[in-house]
Amino acid sequence: MLNSIFLKTIRDRRRSLLFWGISFVLIAVLVVSLYPLIESFSAIQEYMELFPEEVLALFTGGMNDFTSPEGYLHSELFFMVFPLLIMVFAINFGSSAVAGEEEQGTLDLLLSNPLPRWRLVLEKSAALVFSIFLLVIIFWGALAISSHVVGMGLSLTGLTAACFSAALLGIAFGAIALAVGCARGRRGLSMSTAGALVGYSYLLNTMAPLIDWLEPFRVLSPFYYYIGADPLKNGLNGLHAAVLAGIIAVFLTVAIATFRKRDLSV
Repeated sequence: MLNSIFLKTIRDRRRSLLFWGISFVLIAVLVVSLYPLIESFSAIQEYMELFPEEVLALFTGGMNDFTSPEGYLHSELFFMVFPLLIMVFAINFGSSAVAGEEEQGTLDLLLSNPLPRWRLVLEKSAALVFSIFLLVIIFWGALAISSHVVGMGLSLTGLTAACFSAALLGIAFGAIALAVGCARGRRGLSMSTAGALVGYSYLLNTMAPLIDWLEPFRVLSPFYYYIGADPLKNGLNGLHAAVLAGIIAVFLTVAIATFRKRDLSV
């Protein structure tokens, strides 16, 4: 048993991190490599305008500049694909960090050491944050290098802002899954709860601009604070980043508080 829960968690997930890292590199390179073809296809903009506004809102975030570097990556990666993958990884990580260990009967081995419960949750949380930022940095590097190779002219400032915002979004939902797992000790419940909130967040953010009475409630969607200010084009919005950081802090606090008081099924 490693003295550091953080290091043990990273070691246990090294193969998963390798798989996800390679996958992100392949996705980034594939999408960027197709951009010169899209850019040269002058009719693509007119073709996209044929789709109803609702369809564009659901799948491209309503982006109407599909042939620019920022518009293309926003539609193909940053609006749906990349944040969805990050959230899948984060929710799986967060739900298995404590609840998964408890269901597998390995949590008692960790707590048999002179280790306070709050430290266990804190180190598991640190491993979650480290893993997500590691994957996001890999993705950022793959996009930066491949976009330079194809002469995309992509702003690294905007790319960094979008990747950082995606990392915060992923950590937020990972923290939600961790909090539910710490409170209830059931991995399936934590995954389904966080997953349902992802669906709610996505639909609320995309449909609110199309429905007048729903528009004021858009600010209740964590997804809005990730993509609402278009960080790929406009850079990082400090207020939106602070809101996501606040969500993370709240649910990590809930995770620690509930886990310290709960009777464990081990």
